[in-house]
Amino acid sequence: MKIEIQKKDLLSLLSKTLNIVEKRNTMPILVNVLLEASGSSLKAYATDLEVSLTDHSQAVVKEAGKVAVSAKSLFDITKELFEGPLQLIKKENNWLEIKQGKFLSKIVGVAAEEYPVFPTYNSDRFFKIDSAEFKEMIDKTIYSVSNDETRYHLNGVYFESTQKNNITMVATDGHRLSLIKKEFAEINFNEKIGVIIPKKGLFEIKKLIESNVDNVFIAVEGSQFILKSGSCILMIRLIEGKYPNYQQFIPQKLSQKIIIPRDLILSSLKRVSLLANQKSKAILFSFSANKLEITSSNPELGDAKEELDLDYSGPDIKIGFNARYIEDVLKNIEQDKIEIELNDQISPGIIKGHANSDYINVVMPMRI
Repeated sequence: MKIEIQKKDLLSLLSKTLNIVEKRNTMPILVNVLLEASGSSLKAYATDLEVSLTDHSQAVVKEAGKVAVSAKSLFDITKELFEGPLQLIKKENNWLEIKQGKFLSKIVGVAAEEYPVFPTYNSDRFFKIDSAEFKEMIDKTIYSVSNDETRYHLNGVYFESTQKNNITMVATDGHRLSLIKKEFAEINFNEKIGVIIPKKGLFEIKKLIESNVDNVFIAVEGSQFILKSGSCILMIRLIEGKYPNYQQFIPQKLSQKIIIPRDLILSSLKRVSLLANQKSKAILFSFSANKLEITSSNPELGDAKEELDLDYSGPDIKIGFNARYIEDVLKNIEQDKIEIELNDQISPGIIKGHANSDYINVVMPMRI
């Protein structure tokens, strides 16, 4: 392999692979990116066996070939070079030589044949989806994904399409649940879809979208969720298992509805929770006639409270919550006012934007 490629093009290729390549060294080969030169392009492949990415860039290919090398090492070297063209040359024993001007470097490589078999797909049914709206759906659910590896089916976001143009995304860790629904004019799976996309895959989708892409194309094939963005293809291995019936976790007919300015309660929550227990982040909401008192107490630090005026005429309710859970919700609501729906101090509550039922959050109470 012998090619000439622009620094910016090589950096663009490698930057997309850095978060994917395996850093835990359970399989040392996975710290590498596979480079393949052919025709007039350089292709890059990266995988951790769960998330796989391939992309290509224009290059002057003087000798075709392929080699696997450390993604981070090649990226770090390339980043420090001058703007303009550089050369990549595969040497004996799979070493890769990097040349630019009077600079010369060689890094240890691995034979391409040792690289894991890269996943493929056959589907040609890709649907265009607005990238900003897709990213919003990820942002509004990913914080509720469980980190408990023993509950592997909760380690991702449930992606569901039960009717034409409609997508629902749901995440829960057993203590809270986030759900968002949207319609997309060009999506029609022609069948009910219900798959679990792992958290790491969602972060990679976000990373691609944040590179100023207006639209991406998605498909579900077998055990893979596939996303196309320009020349880049991201393949995510879906989590096996049955997602719980999330509808049964959403309480119905809650008796009390409280409307509060979002910024008012968020700023108060940040102040009061500073003295909450650092592990549990427990705070107490005390609703009474026309007011809400938010309190926290920590024997090792002290206590704090703040009183907020609001329009409330229901019964007195004292209910404990994890402050971080409430903050996560409030940060992802754009409306000026929020709605909190409750029954009593032992039942889960619902938080959503005022007069908006497309994005709801269920939060379990805490005993305080």
